[in-house]
Amino acid sequence: MAKSAAAAEAVPETVGQTVIPLVNSLQDIIARLDGDAAAGLELPQVAAIGGQSSGKSSVLEALVGRDFLPRGPDICTRRPLVLQLVRHSAPEEWGEFLHAPGRRFHDFEQIKREIQLETDKEAGDNKGVSEKQIRLKIFSPNVLDITLVDLPGITRVPVGDQPSDIESRIRTMIMQYIKHPSCIILAVSPANADLANSDALQLARLADPDGSRTIGVITKLDIMDRGTDARNFLLGNVIPLKLGYVGVVNRSQEDINFNRSVKDALAFEEKFFSTLPAYHGLVHCCGVPQLAKKLNMILLKHITDMLPGLKTRINAQLVAVAKEHAAYGDTVESTAGQGVKLLNILRKYCEAFSSMVEGKNSVSTDKLSGGARIHYIFQSIFVKSLEEVDPCKSITDEDIRTTIQNSGGPKGAMFLPEVPFEILVRKQIGRLLDPSLQCAQFIYDELIKISHGCLTSELQKFPILKKRMSEVVSSFLRDGLRPAETMITHIIEMEMDYINTSHPSFVGGTKVVEVAKHESLPPKTSASLSGRKDGTIVGSEIQLTADRGQKSRAVFARDATRRATSDQADIDAGTLTGGRQVGNSQVGSPSKLPSVIQLKEPPITLKPSETEQGATEVAIMKLLIKSYYDIVRKSIEDAIPKAIMHFLVNHTKRDLHNFLIRKLYRENLLNELMRETDEVLIRRQRIQETLEVLEQAHRTLEEFPLEAERIEKGYDPAEHATGLPKIHGLSEDGPNGIYTSSPNRYSAHQASHIVI
Repeated sequence: MAKSAAAAEAVPETVGQTVIPLVNSLQDIIARLDGDAAAGLELPQVAAIGGQSSGKSSVLEALVGRDFLPRGPDICTRRPLVLQLVRHSAPEEWGEFLHAPGRRFHDFEQIKREIQLETDKEAGDNKGVSEKQIRLKIFSPNVLDITLVDLPGITRVPVGDQPSDIESRIRTMIMQYIKHPSCIILAVSPANADLANSDALQLARLADPDGSRTIGVITKLDIMDRGTDARNFLLGNVIPLKLGYVGVVNRSQEDINFNRSVKDALAFEEKFFSTLPAYHGLVHCCGVPQLAKKLNMILLKHITDMLPGLKTRINAQLVAVAKEHAAYGDTVESTAGQGVKLLNILRKYCEAFSSMVEGKNSVSTDKLSGGARIHYIFQSIFVKSLEEVDPCKSITDEDIRTTIQNSGGPKGAMFLPEVPFEILVRKQIGRLLDPSLQCAQFIYDELIKISHGCLTSELQKFPILKKRMSEVVSSFLRDGLRPAETMITHIIEMEMDYINTSHPSFVGGTKVVEVAKHESLPPKTSASLSGRKDGTIVGSEIQLTADRGQKSRAVFARDATRRATSDQADIDAGTLTGGRQVGNSQVGSPSKLPSVIQLKEPPITLKPSETEQGATEVAIMKLLIKSYYDIVRKSIEDAIPKAIMHFLVNHTKRDLHNFLIRKLYRENLLNELMRETDEVLIRRQRIQETLEVLEQAHRTLEEFPLEAERIEKGYDPAEHATGLPKIHGLSEDGPNGIYTSSPNRYSAHQASHIVI
């Protein structure tokens, strides 16, 4: 009983017996969360890892003091077992499983069977492995408050239903636990194997490179080769660990086969360390009782170190989940309640739409959105595209000459006629209609995009309402697009119907003629006229009015024809002298000569010929078209965005809300529109459960004593290499020390307290 009192005095009563159970409660609470919700809320715990048959399960049973884990020649731990040891003052011992709430297992053989049944349920009965946890809580007066996770042992050869990559799967499963800084690693290695190549120590080194949260446990010290011992390993001389090592003696397979109790095994362990000289002076790192105290103290300090960050993470998660829960709201059953909810949704939807158009919503920093995109379409796409258009690019000089000459009829024009200018400029103004209508379509598309981005989270719960609202909004926008397109068409037609050549910005008169002549006429040659051998005159530099030019050309054409006819007659008739014919012909007798000029048939398509005056006229016409087109273009650049904003954008902001109410707020539609999907109902339930869990976790954290934010006074990690405080009443070789007790004085009653 003295030993029991000494062990009890070593326990930090105020902090240790309060903090660790509270963390256990937190683990039970957070275990109810799914994987995503529990992310980032990893709690401090101890994970036991080791190779197959390393003695890991025996260590856990020794910590409990009872035989309760499945045994066998092959892999035994096939699902992670979260084992919470809870110290209490009552004399009875029992276990509770999280999957069987309210049920106590007083028979530890029954606990073993329940673990086996739950393992087979998830992993099958042929050596399969599952990642799903089994959570077991053991209440006993003979344990210290510790939380451990027993992970499957590392195996290399698949057996039974195990996949071929069983080793990598188990290693991955182990890493999922030990990679978190909140996890203390209990690396179990058998002493009868090469400790330098221990699987457990190698995995621990990957997750904890500096060894700051790894405790080494060396098992089976009693079956090492004769003449060898693990003293150097326990002292950390081979593979140093900041938390040190503890050596233990396991029950052998023969002990298990003959049902040798854990208490008897602990008595044997005590005798082993007290009688073997190699382990004298190492009482602080030998035996299961010392391992229990070490784990308790290290876990306690680890919890206090992790506590502030844990509170912050849980509070942040609580705020996020509460916000999501508020967004989902409560289920509404009554018709009146559904109507109110629908009206609120329609109101918030239209407010969100207007805010996005006006740029009052949350401003994005990475891209343009909402009304900014509308402005970009007006200025950087529509206006810029019109300014880049050359109004004369689609009209050739030949088109202009043809139009001018066609307008003169059979007489030709004395001056540049106005009709061809109006014909040509109307054609160019008409080209502005398509881009103007296309601009309206672009704005319509943007409004559709904005409507899809409004109240998405709220509408996601009501798919039928979302679909109907999308249809109604699209119909409303199409109805607004039609008058906008009609107005745009009218604006272009107005510009085409009246060509205002009196506009103050229009360039005309003598100035445009001078500019045109300067741009169209080539440099003058040295001679304005040149003669040919046949007598035809070419006037390349003659500058005449349209009237005189036409008459001159006609005259030149008649003179040339007359001379050609006379010469040809003389040739055909021989030498003519007066009215006589030389030769056999009668002299002075009139005769009918045949025609020598055959006119060519005019082609079906006639093209005007190029002349100096024609070039000038073309240049003048181009200048007039460009001048007037620029006037119209500027007017269109201003009028089209105004028409679109009035008939489409602002109309939507003004009248969409009333339109939605008229179309959707009907009593016969409420049940259908406000029906939530099964996924939404399930999600709301999960969020509700998550919120309750986090609120409970938050309340649990508030119960932590103030002392839990610092380790108990007197705890100095530098005091021992293992970082453990000296335990009152325990000496290394004094007569009252646990490990110096004589085997003859060992009793089952005393052993029940040695575990602690």
